[in-house]
Amino acid sequence: MGTERKGPLTDMRVIELAHIMAGPVCGLMLADLGADVIKVEKANGGDDSRRFLPPEINGEPAAFLMMNRNKRGIALDLKSEAGKQVLLRLIEDADVLIENYRRDTMERLGLGYEELKKVNPGLIYCEISGFGRTGPYKDRAGFDLIAQGMSGLMDITGDVDRGPAKVGAPVSDTTAGILGAMGCIAAYAHKMKTGEGQRVDTSLFEAAITHTYWQSAICFATGESPGRMGTAHPLNAPYQTFETKDGWINIGAANQRNWERLLECIEAPELGEDPRFAVNSARMANLDALVEVLTVHFRERTTEEWLELLEEAGLPAGPVFSIKEMQDDPQTIAREMVPATDHPVAGRVQTVGLPVKLSETPGGVVRPAPLFGQHTREVLAELGYSDDEIAQLLKSGGVIASDATARAAE
Repeated sequence: MGTERKGPLTDMRVIELAHIMAGPVCGLMLADLGADVIKVEKANGGDDSRRFLPPEINGEPAAFLMMNRNKRGIALDLKSEAGKQVLLRLIEDADVLIENYRRDTMERLGLGYEELKKVNPGLIYCEISGFGRTGPYKDRAGFDLIAQGMSGLMDITGDVDRGPAKVGAPVSDTTAGILGAMGCIAAYAHKMKTGEGQRVDTSLFEAAITHTYWQSAICFATGESPGRMGTAHPLNAPYQTFETKDGWINIGAANQRNWERLLECIEAPELGEDPRFAVNSARMANLDALVEVLTVHFRERTTEEWLELLEEAGLPAGPVFSIKEMQDDPQTIAREMVPATDHPVAGRVQTVGLPVKLSETPGGVVRPAPLFGQHTREVLAELGYSDDEIAQLLKSGGVIASDATARAAE
């Protein structure tokens, strides 16, 4: 696989001063759409996800490989004058800067938005934080777990008779990164019209809140929090997971016609005449009874048998996959959601693909995650530094480079 960038954002240059997840998600979304994303790692060990071990692939951390594909990597000590000057040189021609440090960190380094826009008035400065840059919690550190709890998301996740549960995936981190990328692209469209840059400010807290649309609508209307419902839907029934003879199946009979199709499949037309289940509002009011009745029917056949019957009837249904089963599924593969790249040390590495398909300017995964400082010399040369100047920068310790070829040969 080649490493030539492709996608609608090939004219965009992004400087990523971000670590672990939310900021790197923002960067990888832009990179997958073609942007030239230069990841600037701290000189002392780089991105913290390099130490998220195990697992590893030939010594390279799987977590870092996932979050940083399609990016080039350099390493700078931003507390040193040499490192700071290199960053300022990068900023001169950049379109976007992404950072997810605590508030005032960049300002203390002399690299806040007000300072950087003097260097580049067209700079889009994307800040992803725990709670946003305004409000009473602006100085708090934020993590996915904290955001899920404070957004109400944990209160609506899990079984009815158990305590709060976290969504298995770090949804506030991931969503904040996607929202940051959306904000950057919107700001870039504005810049293309006016030449004007701006700040883009989003947070894990707000990202988690966006996952409560249905439950928030209920609360606005009733004044009451809906609480946990297991796998059930707060507005439609039946729309949840049911136990089968040999496993589990998800059923999406979310409107009246699908309800009628379901009754045909389970050969229980009498349930359509039962006033408890005749219409959606009645089914929601009698959800426990509905689940009890339907479970009896679903336990009569295997998951595979039900899926075949339900597909023939045109009723939305699906299995409950493990991550491995999802990765091996033909639809996942057909949608190019498990591409691979050739890493100089880890070898052939699979990753999660770009979830947005564009017909005329498709993006994609073309480059593996960088080794620590892998592209430092390359990027410095692009900025116009001579070989002697590069040697002096490296000697100063404010700029770090590594030789990918040498590492790969070890």
